Amino acid sequence: MRTLPYPALRALEAVTRLKSFSRAAEELGMTQSAVSQHVRALEDWTGRTLVVRGGRQSAATPDGLRLAEAVAEGIGRIGDVVDGMRASVHRVSKINVACPPGFAVNWLFPRLLNFDHDHPEIPVSISTRIDENPVEAGLADVFIRYGATAPARMHGEKLLGERVFPVCAPSLLKDGTGIRRPEDLADHTRLIDLHMSQRGRPPTWEFWAEQTGIALPASQRLRRFGQSNLSIQAAVQGAGVALGREPLVIDALRAGTLVMPLPLIARSNFAYWFVCPERALDIAPIRLFRDWLVREAQRQPRFTPPGAGT
Repeated sequence: MRTLPYPALRALEAVTRLKSFSRAAEELGMTQSAVSQHVRALEDWTGRTLVVRGGRQSAATPDGLRLAEAVAEGIGRIGDVVDGMRASVHRVSKINVACPPGFAVNWLFPRLLNFDHDHPEIPVSISTRIDENPVEAGLADVFIRYGATAPARMHGEKLLGERVFPVCAPSLLKDGTGIRRPEDLADHTRLIDLHMSQRGRPPTWEFWAEQTGIALPASQRLRRFGQSNLSIQAAVQGAGVALGREPLVIDALRAGTLVMPLPLIARSNFAYWFVCPERALDIAPIRLFRDWLVREAQRQPRFTPPGAGT
């Protein structure tokens, strides 16, 4: 028991249940390579072949299925016990929330004072480290997931959908190289978010161009950022044109620090999801926070400039 490879057991259970290394990687918040390495290490540890790998689908061997079923039963029992313990003692002196940095800076922080005002007895702590499932890792009580779907085996509900469109500082439209047509983007620095960890099809500049039916002009000036809040701030400062995600730029658009130079909007495949363990909403402060988040999301106005499509 002292040397039992617990992370590898979780990986095997997910691969067996989902019949896919890629889907298991998405659920566990790992890369596909990491999941494969975990399963391979478990096979070496047991001396048995546990998964037959296939191009489109992977299947557990009888040994792998037996072990995966035992792991699933154990995880379920542990989850029930832990949820019961948390519910009995969690009068919750604070709520730990994990979310992407851009969402934290541009959407959550500006609104959090409203929750603090209504519920001063429930402090909310924010973490922006979400490389893995932060709830299962014990780093958060709830988290905001940015992606195409909510993770399996947890309570997940869509908080905010997403539309994307170019945004820039008003000053960029006042000089001789303004932006009146998509072709004019070639004359400006293009600010790019990196989506290296995202599976599915994240909303890139190429995605926006395809969805709006235009040819994306080549640009000789590109600036890349690892976080969306950095590209948004660079756009506010007049450093170039960013691809704005509606929930993250809505406040800046309403304040006038950003403008939408082209009436071309694409609907993203991604969304922001509220995620927590299934029984966490039985805990009153967590339910209060969830209900507040939903109300704030419903209050968000839809930005529709004159002449813009949907």
